[in-house]
Amino acid sequence: MTDTARPIPPAFPPRCHVLLPCAGTGSRAGTAGPKQYERVAGLPMVLHTLAAFQAVPRITQCLIVIAPGDRFLSVDHPSVVLARCGGRSRAESVFNGLHELLAQGAAPDDWVLVHDAARCLVTPAQINALLDACENDPVGGLLALKLPDTLKTEAGGRVAATVDRSDKWLAQTPQMFRLGALRDALSAQADSGFAGVTDEASAMELAGHRPLLVPGSAQNFKVTYPEDFALAEAILNNRT
Repeated sequence: MTDTARPIPPAFPPRCHVLLPCAGTGSRAGTAGPKQYERVAGLPMVLHTLAAFQAVPRITQCLIVIAPGDRFLSVDHPSVVLARCGGRSRAESVFNGLHELLAQGAAPDDWVLVHDAARCLVTPAQINALLDACENDPVGGLLALKLPDTLKTEAGGRVAATVDRSDKWLAQTPQMFRLGALRDALSAQADSGFAGVTDEASAMELAGHRPLLVPGSAQNFKVTYPEDFALAEAILNNRT
């Protein structure tokens, strides 16, 4: 390779930002307010989530996207920013949060890790595993879990078929992509109201990319239903 053919290193290495969409209402959880603010093991769920990322030195900052009228959270930490730009859907909140990161000086080539605020059991080790796997990947990727159970299709309340599970994964978060690439992928779906965008990886797939699957953990589940709170609390108490 000649000198002229060698890639020119960037002036600054890409940084790693975290974006926590935290504007949802959590209607399936059966709670009086947004589920991410329910107390689990002594703290609002989102604070357990935030603590895991703050324990990873490679993370530059955490941006928490909340609803414009949300007054529950307040932060006093230089690496944590509240952005009152939550949208009508998770995808819209993420899209707005990406623009906020860019407005605050993040670069399009920086990495962004998008994580569900209600996945409060994620660990620094899992975050670091994703960073290690994706930092040199051309696309990025996500934590995911090989499907452990038999999968059925249904018709009229009865089993229609058994689906081959050998290539099936359960998508988790964080999901890690270049900030500019993810913004462009979501922008392409904005006119349709982000129809078909169920997570960041699906937006990247619609843009023609193939995200990397990084093995996660069964404990990194999303607290969704009322019975999930007791399980999350038991796991957190056991860790401490």
